[in-house]
Amino acid sequence: MAEEQDKTESETPADEQASRQGDDAARAPGGDHPREGDQESDPQAEHIAALEAEAERLKEMHNKAILAAADYDNVAKRAQREMQETRKFASVGLARDLLPVVDNLRRALSTVPAEAAEENEQLKALVTGVEMIERELLAVFERHNIEVIIPQDDPFDPHLHEAMFEAPDAERPDGTIAQVLQPGYRLHDRLLRPAQVVVAKGGKQNQGAPEAPPGAEEIGGRVDTKA
Repeated sequence: MAEEQDKTESETPADEQASRQGDDAARAPGGDHPREGDQESDPQAEHIAALEAEAERLKEMHNKAILAAADYDNVAKRAQREMQETRKFASVGLARDLLPVVDNLRRALSTVPAEAAEENEQLKALVTGVEMIERELLAVFERHNIEVIIPQDDPFDPHLHEAMFEAPDAERPDGTIAQVLQPGYRLHDRLLRPAQVVVAKGGKQNQGAPEAPPGAEEIGGRVDTKA
């Protein structure tokens, strides 16, 4: 009996060691085989996540491309407008420099009395030559869209006219141009020089003229230069 008990005690550690080795083998990477369903679900989820990330990246790149294209289109349109404006008003400096020349030609013609030119052939020829130069220069202005502003009897417009002073005038409505001292000029829609004018003050109604019929003031368009 003693021998059998000793034999049993000597075999017990070995059995426990074998049992522990079996448990370690079961916990080893190759020892525990996952279920078939787990092997299919994990790679599929990773693939879906990768596709979603790629789709988000492509969407972001698409939005950036749209914004870049819009910015480029705006820059191109702005550059085209600036180029058109530059071409349209390229002659502004030259036109302004030529305005005094036109003024001096007109002053020279205004100093010669018509009777004197008729009596003197040489003076008449000189006046004719100066008039031709003036007409040719004004024709050049017209070809290049330079417009002369002569607002005689027009309502005063502070955007186009420069009022030098006001003068009592019983023949014109209050706020109209009584006299043009110097014509103005504009290139397309840009003012080169305002017309220097004298503005009528008082008007017909203030000078005892017959009262205008009802509605005449609305049709004529009264301009208040004191506003």
